[in-house]
Amino acid sequence: MATLIRSKLSNVATSVSNKSQAKVSGMFARMGFQAATDEEAVGFVHCDDLDMEHRQGLQMDILKSDVSEEGAEPPLEGDIHYQRDGTGPLPPSASKDEGICSELSGQGKPKITAWEAGWNVTNAIQGMFVLGLPYAILHGGYLGLFLIIFAAVVCCYTGKILIACLYEENEDGEIVRVRDSYVDIANACCAPRFPKLGGRIVNVAQIIELVMTCILYVVVSGNLMYNSFPNLPVSQKSWSIIATAVLLPCAFLKNLKAVSKFSLLCTLAHFVINILVIAYCLSRARDWAWDKVKFYIDVKKFPISIGIIVFSYTSQIFLPSLEGNMQHPKEFHCMMNWTHIAACILKGLFALVAYLTWADETKEVITDNLPSTIRAVVNLFLVSKALLSYPLPFFAAVEVLEKSLFQDGNRAVFPNCYGGDGRLKSWGLTLRCALVVFTLLMAIYVPHFALLMGLTGSLTGAGLCFLLPSLFHLKLLWRKLVWHHVFFDVAIFVIGGICSVSGFIHSLEGLIEAYGSNIED
Repeated sequence: MATLIRSKLSNVATSVSNKSQAKVSGMFARMGFQAATDEEAVGFVHCDDLDMEHRQGLQMDILKSDVSEEGAEPPLEGDIHYQRDGTGPLPPSASKDEGICSELSGQGKPKITAWEAGWNVTNAIQGMFVLGLPYAILHGGYLGLFLIIFAAVVCCYTGKILIACLYEENEDGEIVRVRDSYVDIANACCAPRFPKLGGRIVNVAQIIELVMTCILYVVVSGNLMYNSFPNLPVSQKSWSIIATAVLLPCAFLKNLKAVSKFSLLCTLAHFVINILVIAYCLSRARDWAWDKVKFYIDVKKFPISIGIIVFSYTSQIFLPSLEGNMQHPKEFHCMMNWTHIAACILKGLFALVAYLTWADETKEVITDNLPSTIRAVVNLFLVSKALLSYPLPFFAAVEVLEKSLFQDGNRAVFPNCYGGDGRLKSWGLTLRCALVVFTLLMAIYVPHFALLMGLTGSLTGAGLCFLLPSLFHLKLLWRKLVWHHVFFDVAIFVIGGICSVSGFIHSLEGLIEAYGSNIED
């Protein structure tokens, strides 16, 4: 008996040092992405939760974890924070329903309504990166507008089929939820031959998207500041360095509680900025250049526009966690319909009126086209939002890397970066700082917002939103699919694959050319 107790205590101590003690879901979000932590063997729902926070901007609403299996370990104290302070398990008298949720409400698991879920999705797909959509119309004309609509339809459909992959029919003929996350679905598709391969592929795609999002924040910060104060003897690269200096403390983050307090204000400020841009464009409606919008495409640059548009719709990675925390999961389909319809209308109008206002002079970040009298004020708000949004994807990327490389038990590639007391070791802190510097170097050598956004959308956006959901749907549920679902899945996979490859190649070519020109300078 004493041996069993010692073994149990040892397991709990190991769990405390190896698991992320953060389980927060934000109601209000960034555009954002997600963010995620991964622990394949213990349940990848962390990935979806953190991704929701990255994409949604965090209001720190606590969503209780799924019901544990019999014999599972109790929840850990401090679960509501991203922290590594070595806190131990809850007292034995504290039940699951009396845990972290009761600290806030005194009740059981707080579920979100369909309206709250819709707000989360809306913020995920209508964030800061919509500022690049007018540039996509510049190179695609009416076809670019069609693509905004097409991407909304496809992403709505793939979001629904991804959730369908979470469910299976039991022996009694009832539809039950048997999976919790995107990675669970991916692993199920690769089982039994490669049971962890799918999860690792999704993990890699997620890390790439998170790090690229961080780079985009640095790029857009430097770009906006440079164009806001063109008379100052400070280059765009110098502004990026200044922005990174402000962001360097992100390496010391233990939790995102302080940052989350500003997220809602930043999100609301972004909506106000969008309204201001549209209002200015409407004030110049008499000068709109309708003749500039044509049924033609720039063969070389339009594939980049595809990536930009797709990237602005990415939200699939956190949908499983969101659906699992809804009061009425049956309302998920309806919620996806109206959120994507609203996003399609708003994005289309924003991109069209902005392009009609500036036509061939449309810039990569549309606020750079505003008159100097209001550009500085608008851009300063956007820079503040970018800097405050950076910690979310950065922290999530760090979590995924630490779980995969340093905290995966016996399978870890490197030693644990946390000490026995839960504190980050000095070399682990150095690696975090190196990741911040890496985002700066990328922003300096490739300071092209549209190219980076197009590359990310073509590589990870198309994969996570188009290719993988349709492939997983066919693999897991093909016996129950009717012919038109099979047709849609195959068509989306083929079209998504073509768009992804084409956009990736052209974006990569553009980045190489841009890098070469920077070296010459």
